[in-house]
Amino acid sequence: MASENLTAAAPVTLTEGALNELKKLIDQQEIGPDFGLRVGVEGGGCSGMSYILGFDQKKDGDSEYEVEGIRLFMNKAHGLYLAGMEIDFKNGLDARGFTFNNPNATSTCGCGSSFSA
Repeated sequence: MASENLTAAAPVTLTEGALNELKKLIDQQEIGPDFGLRVGVEGGGCSGMSYILGFDQKKDGDSEYEVEGIRLFMNKAHGLYLAGMEIDFKNGLDARGFTFNNPNATSTCGCGSSFSA
């Protein structure tokens, strides 16, 4: 069943900056092959929902995708909120860290880590 998801296109995209930073983190933190990048949402944050982004193991109810050699896990229920989202990594004087460009968000907070849909 997981192999079906591996051939499907991931509902989110990772920019070159995000891919480079994630690969660097995998090497630096020695993330094992049984872990992948979890992308999701949870209730909370100043706009109602916050993004989840971190390394985790696959759980029941997850879809699995492969993006440029990085395993990506997403709870199937979160696809509604994340479809079409772009994850980037900024490394400048005005901003440093992962950013989320979510076309499903009707409003976002000032820091960009929470949204409402």
